[in-house]
Amino acid sequence: MRADRTFRDDRPAGSLAGMEPAFVYSHRVRYHETDAQTFLFNSRYLEIADVAMTEFFRHLGWPYGKLAADGMDPSVVSAQLEFRAPAFFDDILDFHVSCVHVGRRSFELAHDVRRADKDIARISIVYVNVDPAEGTSRPIPGPIARALGSSTN
Repeated sequence: MRADRTFRDDRPAGSLAGMEPAFVYSHRVRYHETDAQTFLFNSRYLEIADVAMTEFFRHLGWPYGKLAADGMDPSVVSAQLEFRAPAFFDDILDFHVSCVHVGRRSFELAHDVRRADKDIARISIVYVNVDPAEGTSRPIPGPIARALGSSTN
């Protein structure tokens, strides 16, 4: 079994309109990600959520290279984490990713983190689309905004 894997249904992105996509990014907690208490260290949740965001876009039809080429460069402007139970070395955590809001220049992803049937954490991250040359925000390209919107709960 691979340490990191992505599960998703095989329906094309357009068929997901009006329903939450079945998207889960799974991650096995590695030894170097734990702290002296043997818990998954708190900052690691954001690292894993960043990978889950990238895989979520791949699921929507935009692998990162295509996403950037199409004018989308998401940057974190806000992150909120709520820890419900600890995760430990070798646990397999499922990051259930969904888009909960799409604006003109920003969007919000929710990550419900679970180990089997146990709630581990809830992460809410707001991203803004950045123009890397200018260092300023810019509108989310229409096709990407529509794909995000079709995945909104």
